[in-house]
Amino acid sequence: MTSKIIVNNIEADTGISTITFNNDISSNTVRGNIISDGTSTFDVISGVSTIGVTTAHVTSINNLSYPTAGALSNRSLIINGAMQVAQRGTVVNAGNEYGGPDRTRFSKNDGAFTISQDTDAPSGSGFANSYKVDVTSVAGTSGSYYVFLKYRIEGQDLQGLKKGTSSAESLTLQFWIKSPKTGTYIAELYDVDNNRTISKSYTINSANTWEHKILTFPGDTTGGALDNDNDRSLEINLWLFAGTNYSSGTLQTAWAAEVGVNRAVGQVNAADNTANNIYMTGLQLEVGENATEFQHCSYGEQLALCQRYYYKDDSTIEGGGLAVVTGALDSIMGIQADFPVTMRATPSLNLFGTTYRTGGTADAQRVTKTRFVWGRKQTGSGTANVGAYATGGFEVNAEL
Repeated sequence: MTSKIIVNNIEADTGISTITFNNDISSNTVRGNIISDGTSTFDVISGVSTIGVTTAHVTSINNLSYPTAGALSNRSLIINGAMQVAQRGTVVNAGNEYGGPDRTRFSKNDGAFTISQDTDAPSGSGFANSYKVDVTSVAGTSGSYYVFLKYRIEGQDLQGLKKGTSSAESLTLQFWIKSPKTGTYIAELYDVDNNRTISKSYTINSANTWEHKILTFPGDTTGGALDNDNDRSLEINLWLFAGTNYSSGTLQTAWAAEVGVNRAVGQVNAADNTANNIYMTGLQLEVGENATEFQHCSYGEQLALCQRYYYKDDSTIEGGGLAVVTGALDSIMGIQADFPVTMRATPSLNLFGTTYRTGGTADAQRVTKTRFVWGRKQTGSGTANVGAYATGGFEVNAEL
């Protein structure tokens, strides 16, 4: 008979040598060939064994992390956490905007920065890309100034958190970060729907060295529920600099109404030198009190998820850009473009690099979550029956 280890009705085949729990379970009933060291770790010797556990959660089996809540698959609430997809490319002098790797938003109100996708990544981690922040002009030290990275999540994707109920779930955030500035940094969760925040501090110990950070936030049992819609409900803020308007109080380490001065207390200024480059990758947020192995996904899967929020069709890419359409003089030139996935909301449309063979009246366009149709009436110019055309590209934006 194949030997198994049974923990809370979860079975695993033999080959397991160590099971680790999130608390001391030495007082629980233990049967079978199990040796306890009196702490939270049990060494498995052989045979069929059952550990009678009622309150502890398995956190690792053979040193592989195990979720304490939520699903075993599709655990991460983050899209493009490995920074694989970067449709916009490099953005120089970035403001409050998306750029570099998709879905992570840069926020600042002073200084100058270039944001981009980079190949600097922690060795042996399975990551090949990172989000890079290059300081090109230092941020001032005014109390109102701030610099941070932001990630926004739709409310309809967060209903499993059961926020605002007695069953509210904890959340665990993990990421890799590399910075030239050592010291205290702040990671913040912000409940947009109910204006509530919670912050955790972490330390960068070595300059210009990749470090893995794990932070667990308790569930919010007293705040309101998150809206069940396609708008932003929860934000992750990874602070890089915080003026006194955000750092002069007491760090808010429990869920409560947002108080500006309590949001980023202790945060060092990582934007104080033009030589500073900050990198981040491996961003993952999951339900429960345990950080599991990073959920790597294929590039194609991540690209499709990113295109729900932003899609760019560039004429510099073979087969991309606006189609060439010909027609006689005094006719209508029309273009229809279908998006690869249905977008989060009706997007804004931007045509770029557009040129025309003939003149025409004002454009007419209709944009939906799945396509846009664009037309131009050719009138009184050009040569009859020679036709008209347009070249260029377009982008559609439905970001949170």
